[in-house]
Amino acid sequence: MFQRHLGTSLLVITLAGCATSNTLTHENETEAVHSVLDDFHEAAARADESRYFEHLSDSAVFLGTDGTERWDRNAFRQFAHPHFASGKGWTFKPRDRNIGVSADGKTAWFDEKLDSASYGECRGTGVLQKRGGVWKIEQYNLTIPIPNDLADDFVTRIRAKK
Repeated sequence: MFQRHLGTSLLVITLAGCATSNTLTHENETEAVHSVLDDFHEAAARADESRYFEHLSDSAVFLGTDGTERWDRNAFRQFAHPHFASGKGWTFKPRDRNIGVSADGKTAWFDEKLDSASYGECRGTGVLQKRGGVWKIEQYNLTIPIPNDLADDFVTRIRAKK
């Protein structure tokens, strides 16, 4: 009877250890994603082109606020280069960020509120993948949230422009 009880106790302790380990791993991955996104924004604010684009995967897509802005990494870098070269990046200060991480710890998704002097409140959403132990942004989508009570006016204005 003691043997059986001891075996059950070891199983419970082992399972509890796995749950703790998974929780810590998830917390570590979440913190790593926070760090990547924080540095991504910091690099843009400092007009540090190489550091900024280092966070984007080779196959990354950046979706800008204008409906026509769907940039692959290389096209986005060509667009951004003159800004960074002149020392003029862009500043979006993140706040209220939510991050999810897949069970296998290789994919993460996020949404964040951003403050911008030129655009006001914005929202960033996206996906990161972990490759070779490094988190890279696969997609970043920058939007300007429009309050629902203003949406009709904006929809009308957008339709008139097309």
